[in-house]
Amino acid sequence: MVNIGALLVGMFFGFLAQVATFFQLQGPMKYEWFKNHYWLTVLMGIPISMLFIYSVKNMVIAFDGQMWPSRLIGFSIGAVVFSLLSWSVFNEPLTTKTLICLGLAITILLVQLFVK
Repeated sequence: MVNIGALLVGMFFGFLAQVATFFQLQGPMKYEWFKNHYWLTVLMGIPISMLFIYSVKNMVIAFDGQMWPSRLIGFSIGAVVFSLLSWSVFNEPLTTKTLICLGLAITILLVQLFVK
């Protein structure tokens, strides 16, 4: 039985970590602040790592100690977050290839959540 509370907490921390990672890694391509504050951008990795650790910890708890669900759910969240932020921040088009990959990522997420 999946611990829904731990799963939601893990997914929330994973979502926050993916958003922060997007801006840490892609921010310098668009925003001068990231370019001008290199070491602060690098140091963002510490709290981001903590978010990922909390995410994985809670998802592993949610799935009774299994590691794979946390990895695959994290991948799916990352693919969706990256695609949506690339589209909204950088105006990158959602091409057929991107939409197929998003569909696959969402399918992986649904398999992890609903297939026993």
